[in-house]
Amino acid sequence: MAGGKVGSADTPEFGGSGSSAGSFEGAGDKHGDGPAGPEEPSEHSPEEPERQERKQRSFWKELPLLIGIALVLALLIKTFLVQAFSIPSASMENTLQEGDRVLVDKLTPWFGSEPERGEVVVFHDPGGWLGETVQPDTNAVARAVQQALSFIGLMPSAEEKDLIKRVIAVGGDTVECKGTGPVTVNGKALVEPYIYPGNTACGDKPFGPIKVPKGRIWVMGDHRQDSLDSRYHQNLEGNGTVSVDEVVGRAIVVAWPINRWSTLPVPSTFDQSGINAAGAQLPAAAGLVGAVPLAVWRRRRLIAKVRQGR
Repeated sequence: MAGGKVGSADTPEFGGSGSSAGSFEGAGDKHGDGPAGPEEPSEHSPEEPERQERKQRSFWKELPLLIGIALVLALLIKTFLVQAFSIPSASMENTLQEGDRVLVDKLTPWFGSEPERGEVVVFHDPGGWLGETVQPDTNAVARAVQQALSFIGLMPSAEEKDLIKRVIAVGGDTVECKGTGPVTVNGKALVEPYIYPGNTACGDKPFGPIKVPKGRIWVMGDHRQDSLDSRYHQNLEGNGTVSVDEVVGRAIVVAWPINRWSTLPVPSTFDQSGINAAGAQLPAAAGLVGAVPLAVWRRRRLIAKVRQGR
């Protein structure tokens, strides 16, 4: 209730008949027994409805601006910060289930960050992975709603062809899987508890060894027997690898349904010692660095002995 309205409602209550009215008038007559001043009107001021009407008109005028600001903010968040994606298949079970909604971090790639081993990433179809997909037959209103919500990031786009997989190896790595596994990266075996129960690491599609080119990644689904990932596209450009330029961002959290809310951290197996390609080459490089001064020192000694023999 507005302040002016409270004041006008309280005035008649304190200005009615009885002792309250007498004390109120006596207090107001400071200079004698002269006539009391005019009583305040008990009705609302005629300006008050007009003021309320102006406020109401002002609200409806501002509403489109508020909606516009909200849409711009949503678009900026979708473009630069996070975007929601829907999981369309079972290729990442049980980590992600069909129908889950994940939030994808799109900010860090803007600062030059590239995907790392163990991350779950969303990426555009590199070409030929999804094939020709038939769009569902929906009416014009449903398509318009879909396009509007996908534009601001509240729904996935029906036109975009995106995939979601786990990064197994990055540029410079050598990845391999023989027989039923395990998958090895730079000679280090991965322990993969996230693989779908009953699946083997690569029993349906052994591969490698494959050297991942710089600026590309090797990806696999957690449901190994139900994932057409890098293993199945070695005949395409990139030998089954995906360019980091195609990566939309890293999936960081399962946001929907609520009972499946969870984060998507990097499994500890990707942090094991010696898995980095640079780290694997470090002992040889260190040996070379140490051998060079030793060889120079021995050569100088030999030269010195020859000169002394003269």
